[in-house]
Amino acid sequence: MDNVEHIKNCIYEIRGQRVMLDRDLAELYGVETRVLNQAVKRNIDRFPQDFMFQLTDDEWDMLINKVVAVNNMSSQIVTTSPQKRPKTALPFVFTEHGTIMLASVLRSQIAIQMSVTITRAFIAMREAIAGMLSVNLKVEQLSRKVDQLNSYVEEILHDQNDINQQQEETNAEIAIQIEAINDALDELRTKNETPRPRIGFKQGEKKTDNA
Repeated sequence: MDNVEHIKNCIYEIRGQRVMLDRDLAELYGVETRVLNQAVKRNIDRFPQDFMFQLTDDEWDMLINKVVAVNNMSSQIVTTSPQKRPKTALPFVFTEHGTIMLASVLRSQIAIQMSVTITRAFIAMREAIAGMLSVNLKVEQLSRKVDQLNSYVEEILHDQNDINQQQEETNAEIAIQIEAINDALDELRTKNETPRPRIGFKQGEKKTDNA
């Protein structure tokens, strides 16, 4: 794993900002955490709240759980649980601008060189997040189109059901009419098949004279 990838794994999101722990920066800059924080205190006016801030107990506890669960870090961070540390010992975290300012106050060649790599790591992190947001947006747009297509298909099926129902009703009416016509034809056939009395004189019959 190159330095940029290693540093990306040391960047966390807290209070809506991407930050790095003082301990991780001290290791990267080649100094003790105590020396790093002393340099900050001597130049505190260079580190406003958007450059650096101290974690709360809850934030530190949340970060420990995240690091242990996601990154499988060493046990060092686990043994320094916030419940066992006084508030004054809670770590400081630095934003991207804070890490650059920190390198300038430490005034070491290693810190200056490493700050460039750290800046690249922050940039790579932003690009990765932007890429994920773009993918999520495309997925959301595709999901919306699928929902619209489902709605369209449901409308078509609903209309088709109405058409089928109307067709069934029409077929039923036609069947009734055909049945009535057949009944009328049967009645006519029955009448035609009944023999009618013959009109006129039959041979062999005596003609009666009523006169």
